[in-house]
Amino acid sequence: MAKRHYIPITADVPGVNEGQRALIRKVIRTALAAEGVDFPCEVDVCVTSDEGIHQVNLEMRGVDRPTDVLSFPAFDLWPGELPGEEDADPATGLVPLGDMCLSLERVQAQAKEYGHSNRREMAYLVVHSVLHLLGYDHLDEGPQKAQMRAREDAILAELGIGR
Repeated sequence: MAKRHYIPITADVPGVNEGQRALIRKVIRTALAAEGVDFPCEVDVCVTSDEGIHQVNLEMRGVDRPTDVLSFPAFDLWPGELPGEEDADPATGLVPLGDMCLSLERVQAQAKEYGHSNRREMAYLVVHSVLHLLGYDHLDEGPQKAQMRAREDAILAELGIGR
């Protein structure tokens, strides 16, 4: 898989190691490939604490609580719709897909709650966020949510990460 996507990862919490950074990048690249993103793009990732994501959630969405992952898409897309290479930043040649903010505390707590590994939970949340960046949503309990869940499961299976 070509490493032509730029995926900077910043962490404002201790304990984010190179293995976790590599997993995040691999999951993002796999999800992008699975969704047909065959042009160079950028996804910015911030790994933070519950307190950090709470602040972002409050400032950006007006929601006064922490969450597990937040996605801030650069484009208003529908599932299956992609930006084009013409949307690339002229300075970098990369299409900026958006930003992802991930709570390391929520990764650990939810992995324990759901009875699986931190690796699996992190991979799931990263796939979930990438799909949001690409226009998927789950606000309804019907077809949109089912479509998103099916894509999440397919991408995790491609990564060899099961429940």
